[in-house]
Amino acid sequence: MFFNFMDELRAAGISASLKEHLVLLEALEKDVIRRSPEEFYYLSRATFVKDEGLLDRFDQVFSKVFKGIETSYGTQEEDIPLDWLKAVAEKYLSEEEMEKINSLGSWDEIMQTLKERLEEQQKRHEGGSKWIGTGGTSPYGNSGYNPEGVRIGGEGGQKKAIKVWDKREFQNLDNSKLLGTRNIKVALRRLRKFAREGAADELDINRTIDGTAKQGWLDIHMRPERHNAVKLLLFLDVGGSMDPFIKLCEELFSAATTEFKNLEFFYFHNCPYEGLWKDNRRRFSERTNTWDVLHKYGHDYKLIFVGDASMSPYEITHPGGSVEHFNEEAGVTWMHRLTNTYPAAAWLNPVPEKQWGYSQSVKIIRELMNDRMYPLTVDGLSDAMKELTRKQG
Repeated sequence: MFFNFMDELRAAGISASLKEHLVLLEALEKDVIRRSPEEFYYLSRATFVKDEGLLDRFDQVFSKVFKGIETSYGTQEEDIPLDWLKAVAEKYLSEEEMEKINSLGSWDEIMQTLKERLEEQQKRHEGGSKWIGTGGTSPYGNSGYNPEGVRIGGEGGQKKAIKVWDKREFQNLDNSKLLGTRNIKVALRRLRKFAREGAADELDINRTIDGTAKQGWLDIHMRPERHNAVKLLLFLDVGGSMDPFIKLCEELFSAATTEFKNLEFFYFHNCPYEGLWKDNRRRFSERTNTWDVLHKYGHDYKLIFVGDASMSPYEITHPGGSVEHFNEEAGVTWMHRLTNTYPAAAWLNPVPEKQWGYSQSVKIIRELMNDRMYPLTVDGLSDAMKELTRKQG
């Protein structure tokens, strides 16, 4: 079964080497955990999963390989009526009522009692505190409340059952899915270079200990706080075909402002030209000259464009191609200036990558970016951060 477990992990894209397998076996041999399904789940997860984006996939594999372990208490499993497994209501209890509920104890004790209840019980039961059924406070059944409950089929109610892998609490971390604010932050953290700057207002424990040991009295040393020293320029395409991606771009912007102290942002429409802006309500009246941006922010800034790159090719290749104003210089000219000034640059595209080939303008932008266009997914953002880390400004 263990080798099948490893094969399924690998098939799901989770690295499962022979070394990790041997580590797991050694841990089991040395009894680092109690022999319970739940503790084995946590041990194997800690052994094989190195990236939190793979946690949900691990849960799915574990459930698939060890299917039936949740109710492997004996031959009575097949005799449970399916109708019992449907939750009919959520029973709301006061804090005082919850405090009166006593857990039965270990897994073995709960499973033994469950087996005895099955042998005693001959009919469906709803509510109550002893029989197996739906609702109520018995540790068995579905949708009831008990801190060490055993869920039998159906969807868990209070989410306090001993079994955890079928809950799939890490679905939103799956790195094959589209981004959410938390996933964006995790991906952006790949683009970090820490430096200590500012006033010395943080205790330096190591130097304080060394100084105190040498001097014979308390010798306190302070140091500046560590900050992400990466400088980032964020250019966001707004309006038109980007409207369906407003929420995603808002999440990206929110995550970026949290992760980067040195962040500057500007908006553009379709393709950058001679003017950028910070307030979309004043996009025509309060613009920043793109030349000023190029002169103000140094080559050490990293540049990220966010846009679908979907437009008429003339908006990129010809003067006067902009749909909003007459641009004296073509968008391609400004793209060359920006990428030459900021060699560490990447373009994030919210449109699914499989659709890029249908758009001539996307092909042009990809060429201008030297193929540094990435889908706005967890994996795409991670790849973009790796590229920016390699490209030193």
